[in-house]
Amino acid sequence: METPIGSAPEREQTRATAAERSPRPHRAARRRPPVRAWLQPAVIALIVVAAFVTCYIGLQRDPQPHHVPIAVTAPHLPGEIHQALGDSVDVHPAADADAARRALENHDVVAALSTDGPGRLRLEIAGANGTSTTSAVKTLVGAYAHGAGLHITTEDAVPLTRFDARGLAGFYMAFGVTLAGFVLGSNAVGLAGLLHLRHRFWLLGGASLAIGTVAAIIAGPVLGAVPAPVIPLILTLTLLAAAAAFTTKLLGTYLGPIGLPVATLLLLTVGNATSGATIGADLLPTAARAVSALLPPGAAVRAITDLSYFDGSHVAAPVVTLALWAVVAALLLGLRARLTRRRTATAA
Repeated sequence: METPIGSAPEREQTRATAAERSPRPHRAARRRPPVRAWLQPAVIALIVVAAFVTCYIGLQRDPQPHHVPIAVTAPHLPGEIHQALGDSVDVHPAADADAARRALENHDVVAALSTDGPGRLRLEIAGANGTSTTSAVKTLVGAYAHGAGLHITTEDAVPLTRFDARGLAGFYMAFGVTLAGFVLGSNAVGLAGLLHLRHRFWLLGGASLAIGTVAAIIAGPVLGAVPAPVIPLILTLTLLAAAAAFTTKLLGTYLGPIGLPVATLLLLTVGNATSGATIGADLLPTAARAVSALLPPGAAVRAITDLSYFDGSHVAAPVVTLALWAVVAALLLGLRARLTRRRTATAA
């Protein structure tokens, strides 16, 4: 039986032949991706690597002591030390050797210098302040003693725990908690369409508590590298994680695609490099010293050190700094959500 003209098979064959003969669109006519799509990721990556290398290597290239606080027993020694060492040290006159040692143990100074008999000096340091700071102090005082023809005896009055021989446990713990908070906040940026704002806040707060608890227990009781009381340490690390998480979410929400790279630079690069752990805060350049205690990692390292070795004598200021970062970021996030709802209601 013959197939009628115009039947379905014949029409399909005709369409296939026409499709084969029709010219394909020229590749040049296709839409090209915008230049920004190529440049933005590459430029951001270059900025991050340049900042990271500059901060971590540049700050340690040539550390110079600047107003390092030293308690010096009166009456004549303070003036001589200041005249010999200049702005490298900040001389705190002390009534006697006991008073100088108390200042050291309260973390008011990083070293205590007193006379130890005719032609002899006694230098007490706090190894808990880190090897870079204590080495700088010993070098400075040693140079003075050599020039004055004096013999010097050195004692570590506040040594590091045996499981933290290099004094870096606090830095690594602060870095890890900051990184965990950053990851938490960056993931929360994409949850706006899935969770209400209050639920995202509960997530950030609850996860920050979990991060702080895990880090404190591992570094403290388990590994014995951070001898701080567990509960205050958990509180400090929870605030650090919350500060990093809420700040990261804030920057991602307000700045869009570049918010997370900005958070990386602020918290993980500049914040950790200037924290005063790998190189003492008194040895940092002027600009780095100015921001060191104001950023969450630097505040956390100071709090951890005070809790671990100095009975929390100066822990209030860094804890308040961490709390302010977390609270202010949360308030700004809430304010943005409220303004967005108002604009939506007005437009409707």
